[in-house]
Amino acid sequence: MSVLGDRKGLIAHGTLLLALVSACLFSIFSGAAHVSAGDLWHSGVFQLRLARTGIALVAGAGLSVSGVIFQSLLRNPLAEPYVLGVSAGAGLGAALAIVLGLMAVGTWTLPGMAFLGAMGSILLVYALARTRGGAMPGSTLLLSGVIVNAVLGNVLMFLVSLASSEKLHGVAWWLLGDLQMFDWALLRIVSVVVAAGVAISIILARDLNLLALGDEPAAHLGLDVEWAKRLFFIVASLMTGATVAACGLIGFIGLIVPHTVRLAIGPDHRRLVTASALAGAAFLVLADSVARTVMAPSEIPIGVVTSLLGGPFFLFLLRRKKSSYGN
Repeated sequence: MSVLGDRKGLIAHGTLLLALVSACLFSIFSGAAHVSAGDLWHSGVFQLRLARTGIALVAGAGLSVSGVIFQSLLRNPLAEPYVLGVSAGAGLGAALAIVLGLMAVGTWTLPGMAFLGAMGSILLVYALARTRGGAMPGSTLLLSGVIVNAVLGNVLMFLVSLASSEKLHGVAWWLLGDLQMFDWALLRIVSVVVAAGVAISIILARDLNLLALGDEPAAHLGLDVEWAKRLFFIVASLMTGATVAACGLIGFIGLIVPHTVRLAIGPDHRRLVTASALAGAAFLVLADSVARTVMAPSEIPIGVVTSLLGGPFFLFLLRRKKSSYGN
């Protein structure tokens, strides 16, 4: 019997799918301005809300699955999609586009610069972590990511300090997450990247299980460890870079969602990957709805909402798990 075929797996995935559908409907029919259902279908508001719901769904799934991959790859429960310098690299690229006024060239300049910055930082981390023999030790990879993140982060702060007040607001808003994306072509590209990454992770979920055991046990069980590491490193980095390019930096999703799902259904990646994708998508869609409505007509940056919603809930789960260990 497949892992998804047992009762617990079916209940978990069914519940998460229902939560995702409910969150999407709530997101489409709610907003800073009240629009009746009849008027919604015949106005441009529906297209805007549908696009925003779509990018939230895709970004939530991509960041969550990336978090699952990095936690398995690095065997570190605190690993998340931005731990290897993607955030600083993407932020630097986006800040350059805003501060230098490159956005006047076209709407694709900002996401393009952010993606190039993210990929550049990832390539730098990979070059620093790779040994002469071609191996990529997890500890070295993590340390390289921390160093690159720190250096690029400081360069980013220096660049921000030189920006005018108007441009500073644009940089700050992007760094806190921005789902006001109305380009359907960009949404399609990001969706393809994330869908491919999630599909690869589902198909090779057994390899993620082996990587989580450690390099030597995984090799003894027949896994080409270095090949698997490189593959998952590329997959997770591309998903993270694509989502960051489309909607800025949204924290906590790639950290709290995999942990929460793991506590609920266990560590088996054959269930964990799909469940995390569904949970991350539902969580970010719901968080975006809160960001748009709780202080209407003003909007709260989505990164603030994910931190305020996810942080306390995650601490509650950890405390509950700790209490169960004590008993």
